[in-house]
Amino acid sequence: MHGPYPATCFLLIATVVLLRVTSAVAADRPTPVIYDSDIGDDIDDTWALITLLKSPELDLKLVVGDEGKTVYRAKLFARLLQAAGRTDVPVGMGVGSKEGVGKQAPWVEDYDLKAYPGTVHEDGVGAMIETIMQSDEPIIVIAVGPTMNLKAALEREPKIATKARFIGMHGSIYKGYNGKPKPDAEYNVRCAPDSLQAVFAAPWPKTITPLDTCGLVRLKGEKYAKIRDADDPLLRALIANYRIWCGKTPKRADTASSVLFDTVAVYLAITEDLCKMETLPLRVTDKGMTVIDKAKGHKVRAAVAWTDLGHYEDWLVRRLLSPTVKP
Repeated sequence: MHGPYPATCFLLIATVVLLRVTSAVAADRPTPVIYDSDIGDDIDDTWALITLLKSPELDLKLVVGDEGKTVYRAKLFARLLQAAGRTDVPVGMGVGSKEGVGKQAPWVEDYDLKAYPGTVHEDGVGAMIETIMQSDEPIIVIAVGPTMNLKAALEREPKIATKARFIGMHGSIYKGYNGKPKPDAEYNVRCAPDSLQAVFAAPWPKTITPLDTCGLVRLKGEKYAKIRDADDPLLRALIANYRIWCGKTPKRADTASSVLFDTVAVYLAITEDLCKMETLPLRVTDKGMTVIDKAKGHKVRAAVAWTDLGHYEDWLVRRLLSPTVKP
């Protein structure tokens, strides 16, 4: 070859290599997420938070308590994040009353929220809006509560729906609680139907794990024993909370988990590999049902069945036993 061609070819090859490297780096970069949860009511929210904290694919930017009891939920978040060594994660108080506690209250009874080394936002909805709007890339909002915070956030700043994705633990499409063949008014929806109506109406990509999939997840036997007996500070905190949550029957925590609904929402933020997914026109009724309605429904991607539930349980155990992601 003569003249400028070798240099031109070299420049072209170098550009292609740089683009491929840049794309690979972008693909390996963890996805920013916000975790919006009514933690402290059912114990599965705590399992889901710890699953998230052990997922290197996800970059936790903010946690926000949903459905009132804001101080209690903030304390739970703060103490768990401190146990995880993740006090870089801000804690937000959501909408609703500061009063009230739940079953895990004894674990945070003596915890001073002012002692949390990280940031605590009394306006958690505002923190959510700011986090989304200031992000350089789209954020996934993993919502596993009644979505009252998201309704408030959308009312204050509708543009968040152009910069985020919604993944939720909500609804019941073909099956109800415990796999029964008739759908139910699932709690998160039934508690505040207008909130999920607002979330579904917003123009962001929407994905849910309804009872059809999340309602079937429970760790038992050897799989559960690996978590129960793990020498991991965060898992010890998890099991301590579970025993407290079990109340007068703490021995329930010796043999099996409760239903781990919310962990599936975290999984869907990473991959959909083990789920049968359908894109459906879903409408939320005023009675809290999620129904297929071709005329009035909003397009929602739903995990309607497992392709291999056992493999999901194996994935969850491996993930919980893996190291906690550090900032």
